[in-house]
This record gives sequence, C-alpha cells and structure tokens, in this order.
Amino acid sequence: MLTFAAAAFFLIVTPGPGVLSTAGLGAAYGFRAGLRYVTGLFIGTNLVSLAVISGVAAVVLSVPVIRTILMVASVAYLLYLASRIAFAGSRLAFIEAKAPPAILAGIALQAINPKAYAVNTTLFAGFPFAPDNLVFETVAKLLIVNAIWIPIHLGWLWAGASLHRLNLSETHQRRINYLMAASMLLVVALALYSGLKRP
Repeated sequence: MLTFAAAAFFLIVTPGPGVLSTAGLGAAYGFRAGLRYVTGLFIGTNLVSLAVISGVAAVVLSVPVIRTILMVASVAYLLYLASRIAFAGSRLAFIEAKAPPAILAGIALQAINPKAYAVNTTLFAGFPFAPDNLVFETVAKLLIVNAIWIPIHLGWLWAGASLHRLNLSETHQRRINYLMAASMLLVVALALYSGLKRP
C-alpha cells in the first residue's frame, strides 16, 4: 500500500496539464477563482478513474481514430487554456480574458487529458496490494489517490495564487502569466511528441 501511495504521489505531483493549469489560473486569477476550476478537475479525474476501472477507457482508447480525436481535442483545449492564462487581465479588447475558467472547464480538461488516463491506468492496473479482495483494493486506491490529489492541487493553486497576491506591477504579472502559459505549451509539445511516437 505504501508503494502504491508513493507511486500515486510522484505521478500526480509531476507537472501535467491539470497541475500547470491550476498554478497558472491561480497566478492569473487568484485562489478563489482557481478553486472552482480545481473542483472541476477533481470531478473530472474521478470520472476518468471510473472509466479506467470499469474498462470503458480501454475500449474507447483502443480505437485509433478516437485516440487521435482526443489528442487533437486535448492539444486544442490546452492551447485555449494557455491563451486564457497568458492574456488574463489584458486590456487589449480582442484578447481580454477577465472571467476565469470554472468547474466545467476542469471537467472538460480531465476528460481529454492524456496524463489523467495514463496515471489512472498505471495506478489501478498496477501496484496490487489486496489481490484477494479486488473491491477493497479498488476503493482503497480511490481513497488514497484522492487523499494525495487534493492537497497537491491545492498546493499548486496556492503557489500560483501567492504570485497573484503579491500585487505585482502589470508588467511583472504579465510576464508570470506568459511563463505559466509557456509551461503549458511545453506540455502540449510533449503530448504531441509522445502521441506521434506511438505506433
């Protein structure tokens, strides 16, 4: 069980679309606005967990066309979120993005987030610790994953919101937003690279 918990911690804490967008939205909009988005991510990640546990995800993702559609949708959505973070509070009318993404945005991201499926598949298909009682093991894994997921994402949100609370000059805040957006674009590039490497 401790091995599973350690694996869950390291798989969740590593920067992916959910973590980076959480920190970015915290930096761009503050803790309270980001909390609504994290709530959506939480609901979305548990829906992905259920899809993986039930086998629905394996069936759906075994179809190459669907996998490609999800990859394209994921990249497009990450680009959209990166632009929202980069231009948060911008006074240029054609790129103004004052309203932060909320609960539905978080659910939508997790539904098409390749890392969410990869992490959940790794955790729920591997690391058996109660092979004679699959129901107990699955429920325990869900509880452990959520017990780790919540503080990690709240921590990233707090870190981003701490930058927001510093009340930096517009120039510095814009640079931070650009840096957060660029980090998300790096994740997009990595997702595309790993998707293209797949046979």
